[in-house]
Amino acid sequence: MLSVALRTLRTRWVTFVGSFVALSLGVALLAVMGLALASSLDAPERQPERFAAAPVVVQGQDTLTVPPPIGDRTQKLVHPRVVPEATMGRLRALGTVVADRSFAVRAAQAPGDLVGHPWSTAAFAPYAIDAGRAPRAAGEVVVTGDWARPGERVTTDRGTVTVVGTVASRGFEDAVFYTDGQAAELSPTSTQLVVKADAADVRAAVEGQDLQVLTGTDRRLADADPDRDSEALTAMNALFGTAGGVTAFVSVFVVASTFAFAVAQRRREFGLLRTAGATPGQVRRMVFAEALVVGVPASATGCVLGAYGAPKLAAWVVDGGLAPSWFTIGDFTWPYHMAFWTGLLVALLGVIAASWRAGRIGPTQALHEASVDTKAMTWGRRLFGTGLLVTAAVTLGLALVSDPGELLHRKTYVSRPMLLITAIALLAPVLVRPLVRLTAWLPAQLPGAGGMLVRENAAAGIRRTAAIAAPILVTVALAGSLLGATATLNEAKATETREQTAASFVVTPAGDAGFDAATVKKFEAVRGAVVSATSSSAVYVLEDGVALVKSEARAADAGPLAATVRLPLAAGKVSDLDDDSIIVNEEWEKHTVGQHVDVWLGDGTKKSLRIAAVMTTGTGNNGVWVTPANAPGASVDRVDVSLTDGADPAAVSAALTKAGGHVLTKDQWVQASHHGTGTDRTSRYGFALVLGIALLYTGISLANTMVMATSDRVRDLAVLRLAGATRWQVLRLVAGEALMVVTVGGVLGLLVAVLNLAGLWSALSLLSVWGPVEMPWAELGATVSACAVLAVVFSVAPAGLAMRRRAVELAGMQE
Repeated sequence: MLSVALRTLRTRWVTFVGSFVALSLGVALLAVMGLALASSLDAPERQPERFAAAPVVVQGQDTLTVPPPIGDRTQKLVHPRVVPEATMGRLRALGTVVADRSFAVRAAQAPGDLVGHPWSTAAFAPYAIDAGRAPRAAGEVVVTGDWARPGERVTTDRGTVTVVGTVASRGFEDAVFYTDGQAAELSPTSTQLVVKADAADVRAAVEGQDLQVLTGTDRRLADADPDRDSEALTAMNALFGTAGGVTAFVSVFVVASTFAFAVAQRRREFGLLRTAGATPGQVRRMVFAEALVVGVPASATGCVLGAYGAPKLAAWVVDGGLAPSWFTIGDFTWPYHMAFWTGLLVALLGVIAASWRAGRIGPTQALHEASVDTKAMTWGRRLFGTGLLVTAAVTLGLALVSDPGELLHRKTYVSRPMLLITAIALLAPVLVRPLVRLTAWLPAQLPGAGGMLVRENAAAGIRRTAAIAAPILVTVALAGSLLGATATLNEAKATETREQTAASFVVTPAGDAGFDAATVKKFEAVRGAVVSATSSSAVYVLEDGVALVKSEARAADAGPLAATVRLPLAAGKVSDLDDDSIIVNEEWEKHTVGQHVDVWLGDGTKKSLRIAAVMTTGTGNNGVWVTPANAPGASVDRVDVSLTDGADPAAVSAALTKAGGHVLTKDQWVQASHHGTGTDRTSRYGFALVLGIALLYTGISLANTMVMATSDRVRDLAVLRLAGATRWQVLRLVAGEALMVVTVGGVLGLLVAVLNLAGLWSALSLLSVWGPVEMPWAELGATVSACAVLAVVFSVAPAGLAMRRRAVELAGMQE
């Protein structure tokens, strides 16, 4: 049968080229994502930056360690503790001690991420004066880079300063160095210091205290954001994991359906082989041999394409800010093996069902059913499709009953559409015929036979229509489900914020340093304003005795809070919040009003607090509320302002602006908080990557499948020509059939998207969040339009080329 398979490849080269293209591109996608994922598993060891020349760095407690029964649990503290004064005294006895301070500085003509430090710490990078001199008095500064020159006066949010010197930038920060005294006034708290002494002596001096003594490469932990590499790795793993999962699903889906379609096209040929005496086993072996002959070189080609495409992807994510500058594709081999063997296995599995059916039916039956699909689908396909559909419904129901919040997680709403897409694709032959007749009812009523022929051709070739519609189904379903889920969640979060904000204005600081006490007093002195100053912190709780869970917290006084914020309370009252209590949400293990819960505050202090009120879970961002006494080290970063009766909003807004800060109305605050920024930049770029790759691949596959399908119907088109149809009538018929297939695929994809978003909306409703379902109609319209253009072009073009020959020659052409 191998010789027959090789001769078949030469005769049906269009079909096998289509299969080759689909498989090679699918393997290329798998290889690219595998290489990207493998390269994101490890980061190069970062060297110290600001403290590269420091002998020893001592840090205050910045981690919380709790020893539950099964082992220590650790979390990073949001407010590290300062080094105790008594300890600093012992360290000064060993050598010079320099306190380090870092604080945000804002200036109109300066870089946006400007940070202030004491001048004494400049030597530890080391920085050296390249123009001017060191600062000697308050109001004098030295800056990095060339954005300001010695002698210039610069107005900042910390006051007007004179630049007296510059140092060369070292690339990791844009710094402003003040005198040590002024830096201490601007940032009184110091959580780390440099000690010019022997490391062993320093360790002995701090022994028994929860302090870190950093030397060597560990000094990088004293740099700003020392965990940025691990955070970048986590983000990239999530990004490439999601993209890899989606692209793997799309690749497998398209490759399997393409190979199955290629076999299903040849039922007449299999019938002739059976009539000539071929056994079912011989037919199956021939089909497998063809899949191997096509699959091996196609998979190898895909690996080559993947090796070329992976560096392009790495460069794109670095340029887009999704990955750090050091990210490159490493030298790995397992992604190629994974992609090659997965592609080959999928190609073989894709022909199993079709080849089994082709070899199992009798010769006469095969010839009889070659033209019209009398049986929509096999019992096995019906069983698997129904099973997947039931599985999707049952898992959704269980999630809604047990943990509806799980459906709001990205990994869930990204993976669930794949189950429904597969189920609908398997059941498509059952759905296609009624859908085609319904869609084509109106065109069939128009004068002429064109509409009727489009309807009957599509309805007669159900398997062909379903196979061609498969790429459109997966394209529309993914776009609608993923984009719709993010838009719906963003709108739900915006609805939550809108309902919880009773304030007329929200004031935020110009930088990230927060408001000082003097500025808050200015806000409170504004006539007609009821001010609630809140700060961001965190609390930690040990749940089930094994998990140390961090919860985002906001700190505020109960009275002003009740006037400016409407918390979604399930029990209790906001006014009951005091220094010995906490407001939690229903996600907490303990969430009964009056219960006491042991927590660790943002600086690691353990405290037992009474539950004053309980909030609903919502979208998962409600967090907890405490008083400022239970948020040590937290600075005010948001001020909610309500108006008293008769107050003039314009006058209040002007007074708040004059006091300092950025004043937003309620609507502006909701808009700034969620619309366009509800998913962070990484998530938006990540979805662009996922959908961009998936849609590009399915678009190519659609064009590929249309060419395969149209080339196989050359004799049918020739018969129409012989029956009297003109060339343009035949091409219009082909275009009409292509649009019909796009409509069928689009409707099925929309059905999947609607079902997925309905499940998401149900979860939000159970979590007491009521908002509209956001269907991305513009994106779906663009997707369907692109599919329609591809389908028409790549069906009409091969049909037009084929009909350049005489109709009699085409009608007599061998298959």
